[in-house]
Amino acid sequence: MPDQVNEENGDNSPSHVEVALNEDGPQPPETQPSHSLRDSKGWDGKLRVDRNVLLQNPEALSDPEYSDDENVAPGQEIAADQDLLDDEDPDTEEISLVQLRLASIPDLHLERFKNLAKLCLRQNIVQNIEGLSALASTLKDLDLYDNLISHIRGVDELTELTQLDLSFNKIKHIKHISSLTNLTDLYLVSNKISQIEGLDTLVNIRNLELGSNRIREIQNLDALKNLEELWLAKNKLTSLHGLGGLPKLRLLSIQSNRITDLSPLREVSQLEELYASHNALESLEGLDGNPNLTVLEISNNNVKSFKGLGGLKKLTDVWASYCQVSDFADVERELADKENLDTIYLEGNPLQLRQPALYRNKVRLALPQINKIDACEFRLVFPFQSVMHLVKNSWSLTSTRQPTSSPLKTTESIMDLRL
Repeated sequence: MPDQVNEENGDNSPSHVEVALNEDGPQPPETQPSHSLRDSKGWDGKLRVDRNVLLQNPEALSDPEYSDDENVAPGQEIAADQDLLDDEDPDTEEISLVQLRLASIPDLHLERFKNLAKLCLRQNIVQNIEGLSALASTLKDLDLYDNLISHIRGVDELTELTQLDLSFNKIKHIKHISSLTNLTDLYLVSNKISQIEGLDTLVNIRNLELGSNRIREIQNLDALKNLEELWLAKNKLTSLHGLGGLPKLRLLSIQSNRITDLSPLREVSQLEELYASHNALESLEGLDGNPNLTVLEISNNNVKSFKGLGGLKKLTDVWASYCQVSDFADVERELADKENLDTIYLEGNPLQLRQPALYRNKVRLALPQINKIDACEFRLVFPFQSVMHLVKNSWSLTSTRQPTSSPLKTTESIMDLRL
């Protein structure tokens, strides 16, 4: 039966659509069901609803990204009046009201707290940022993580803010924060942002978190000369161009994107930590321009070789689980000279899957400086050099007797051991 306008209430609005059950379909039998299928109260186990159901906002059916903030059902609200804070010290510098279904900031009457420096309203149902102007001279940290905010408004007077967290909301555009020039940390994780914008005046930003959004291009960051950490994981990036204007960038997170080429990172030679798992990388070439790298995380890519890491003498951690590395000779050739290398993850690579029982021993022989393999920490009873000396001279690690001859006297590397 086609949809009809609900005439019972005289409502001709197109935002109400009547959804009726299919009366042409098979109907339940009119005979009395067996008593054996009913409980003691006569219920036959079937849930029934009215035949006519009113669907609000039918456009939501055709638009998977439909969002109409005015039609968000806030559910049960707890009055956010000043009684919630009656027991709070008027001189307090910090207030935290978490997961209380608060909907209104003005109802808290925060103007009473003349020294308030940190306000945390996480996991509530706030839709509008308002009622904070009285805190303009004192508030330094505002946390509205996990609310229902769709527009950044009402913060432009909070010029003393150094930290602002608007993660896990419904924000689509970065706007109305140009006056917050004292910000050092800005968190906009898990919103609906598609473009990096509106940050030109935030010259003191050190940490910018934009993970889990819809960003396709790195842009409009050149003014952030003090930026040290940039988090862009779980977006839609295909290129790393646009980072050249960040002279202090030391940490870059680009996990779960569509990156195929690391060579643009030559523009950020001071980079110390790179997190690039779950991309489409097949090669590490291009990192030779990043001699300061200490942490390299490239798990879940199609990388087959560590070629390209030759000049990275400061590496301490290499995370390369579930790639396509199959050759222990490559591991030794590219990483054995990294004296500071302490941790390596190679689980899930062909070289581990092929001989899992011998895998750890081979890694330890190839990389004697390693202390952790795949989260397993160990210590050698003897320094590795002593062990290799014993192997080369045919000494047994469990006996003081020396064989008269051995084919291992010329052992120089892991590959000569033929493990």
